[in-house]
Amino acid sequence: MQQNTSWPGLVRIAAPWARWQAALRQGHHLRRMRWLAPAAMAAAALIVTGCGSSSPGSGGAASAAVGAATPSGALKTVTINGATVLTNAKGFTLYSFAPDTMTTSKCNASCASLWPPVNGPATAGPGITGKLGTITRPDGSPQATYNGHPLYAYIGDVTPGQAKGNGLNAYGGIWHEVTASGAAAPATSPGGGGYGY
Repeated sequence: MQQNTSWPGLVRIAAPWARWQAALRQGHHLRRMRWLAPAAMAAAALIVTGCGSSSPGSGGAASAAVGAATPSGALKTVTINGATVLTNAKGFTLYSFAPDTMTTSKCNASCASLWPPVNGPATAGPGITGKLGTITRPDGSPQATYNGHPLYAYIGDVTPGQAKGNGLNAYGGIWHEVTASGAAAPATSPGGGGYGY
C-alpha cells in the first residue's frame, strides 16, 4: 500500500509539526525572559530610589554640606546662639578643628566627608574683619583659612543658621564655630558628645 507522499499531503503533515516546534521555541523564549522582568523591575526601583528625594536627615544634609563647602560667594558673619560667627555666602556656619595648625588640616578622608573643607581662596563679605588665607590640603587642593584657622562646614547643619557641630568631639578633637574675631565660640552642643567617630 503506497503512502500519500504528494506535496499537499506533506504540507498537511508538516504544518502541525511546524506549529508544535514554534510553540516549543516560544515557551523556551518565555522561560528565558521570565527572569528578566523581576530583574528589570528591581533595577528600575533602584534607579528611582537613587534619584528620588531624600529625607532631611540624610541626603538633604549631604547636599546642604556640599553647598556649604563650595565658594559660592564671600564669607560673612551672622549671630547664632548669641555669638557672631562666620558663615559661607549661603549662611551655613563655618568651623575650626582644634588639632589643625596654621599650615595643616588634620581632617582628611572620612572626616572631610562629614566636615567638608571650605575651598580657597575665600573673599570677605559683611562683618569679616579677620585675615583670610589658604593652606594646601594633602590632595593638593586649597582650603580657606580665617586668622590662621582652616575652615570647614558640617554635614549635620541642614539649613542656614544652624550650629550643630559646635563643641562636638569628633575625629580626635573639638570642633568650634569660628567667631568674627577668629576665636573659638563657646561650646553649645549638649555634652559635646558628637557621634563617636
